[in-house]
This record gives sequence, structure tokens and C-alpha cells, in this order.
Amino acid sequence: MTLPAPSHLLLVIEDSDEDYEATRRTLHTISPTLEFARCVDGDDALDRLFRRAAYAAPTVAPRPSLILLDLNLPATDGREVLEKIKSDASLRSIPVVVLSTSANPKDVDVCYRNGASSYLLKPVNLQQFRQQLKLLFDYWFGTVLLPEAQREEP
Repeated sequence: MTLPAPSHLLLVIEDSDEDYEATRRTLHTISPTLEFARCVDGDDALDRLFRRAAYAAPTVAPRPSLILLDLNLPATDGREVLEKIKSDASLRSIPVVVLSTSANPKDVDVCYRNGASSYLLKPVNLQQFRQQLKLLFDYWFGTVLLPEAQREEP
């Protein structure tokens, strides 16, 4: 498996310190070169993505290659964050993977209707969580987001 170039940035929008740390630690063992940024609520995420307030300078908030989005966030929730990302021409091409504890079919349907690239349930078991993140990483950074120069010719 090819590791992503250091220019890849994963934006994790997650209010749980425990879930964020498990995500960060797991993905760091898979790819030490992957850069992370975290927003703890929907308002902060939208400020970062739309480069408002403290994130106004592009060097402060580089564009993420992939967004991991929790649905149940304080302030603006993940459903609204997803809707705003996918309704903006400059952001809609960023893949958004919803990582949630909600198995509610209505949540899944709303997310896919609003442009989510994937919808994954957060496993309760840490080993399953790590395995799920490895599969997610391999798919997005090992296949979809590979630079053109690293893609195999058919």
C-alpha cells in the first residue's frame, strides 16, 4: 500500500476527545506522514472550511483532502455541516465520510441525499474501530486520493 504524500490533510470534525484520539493514534500508525486537523463543533468546522474568523489566511487552514464528520456535534450539527459543504462549489468535491454512532435509517438517508461519500457506524470495540479506520484509509488514501503519478496504468 502506498502512503499518502505529506500534503494530504485529514480534517476530523469530532467533539469526543476519546474518539478523536483513537482516530488520530490509529491513523498515525498507518501513515505517520498524514497531517491532521480537528474541529470540535460544527461552527468551528464551518469557520475553518469557509476561512472565516481565525482561519482567514489559507496557510492557517489548508484545504483538507478528506473530512471525517461526526453527526451529533454541539452547536451546528453534522447534518447541517454536510449540507453546507456540499452546497458550496469550492468545497463540494472534498469527500466527506460520516462516522457516527447513529444507525437511524433517516440519518443515513439524509447524509447520502446531502452528498456524503460514505456513512460508517462507529464500532464500540476499539479493535473493530481500528480495523474500520484502516479500511477507510486504504480506500481513500490508497486508491481514490492517490496523486496521478502514483496510480497504476491498466
